[in-house]
Amino acid sequence: MTQTVTTQTVTSKDGTTIAYETLGAGPAVVLVDGAMCYREFGPARDVAKALSDEYTVYIYDRRGRGESGNTEPYEVQREVEDLAAVIEATGEHPFVMGQSSGAGLALEAAIAGVPIQKLAVYEPPYIGVSKNRDYLSDLRKLLAEGRNGAMIDYFMVKMVGGPAFMPIMMRLMPKVFTPLKAVAPTLINDTQVMRGFETDSKHLAGVRVPTLVMGGSKAKPNMLAAVASVAQAVTGKPPVILEGQTHQVSPAALAPELKGFFR
Repeated sequence: MTQTVTTQTVTSKDGTTIAYETLGAGPAVVLVDGAMCYREFGPARDVAKALSDEYTVYIYDRRGRGESGNTEPYEVQREVEDLAAVIEATGEHPFVMGQSSGAGLALEAAIAGVPIQKLAVYEPPYIGVSKNRDYLSDLRKLLAEGRNGAMIDYFMVKMVGGPAFMPIMMRLMPKVFTPLKAVAPTLINDTQVMRGFETDSKHLAGVRVPTLVMGGSKAKPNMLAAVASVAQAVTGKPPVILEGQTHQVSPAALAPELKGFFR
């Protein structure tokens, strides 16, 4: 059976246009992307397809990405309002699932009281940062200099610990690197969403909805520690660890956990 995909827009509280689409039929699930990802670039469509046999899945372009607007100045609360607007568009009290820094944003929305029935998060990257670097200032400086590509390099290597050769490899894949350069300025947004990349247990204890915290067994030690700390702060229980998965989790591995939790 052919599934119908529709693209629509909703207006956030500050007047920013947020583009979204839906896939499937059933109770509503809203997916929240991580750094530099949006509908045309990232995991959301594949995750949506894996859930669409049981759910109506909403995926959207976070502000500054894809077809969504980018009203300045940026504040994390504006992105919480964007997610709230998409949630309101569902006409339901939906399930929400966030990956990476999108998980951080989804947690912030839950703390702010945005109506969420159940929340699932995969590897919110509260992995700690070097005390010798001011990542936010460094990114802002690179942006002011028009060095979007360097922002990606900095994020991939200095911030998330990727290998030094990664930026070189990415430049050999223009179909990947070009769209990333377009959304590189939003790395500043994600850095603010992640609140210094440190788990603030007291803050996260403000999540009052049933929450599933997940990670991958192949994650780096600092990520596994982050996932465990978030799970303890939010649920008081250990996280669910998906065997054989990395930060780029397979939708096939993710979907059964989400379906079981959302039912």
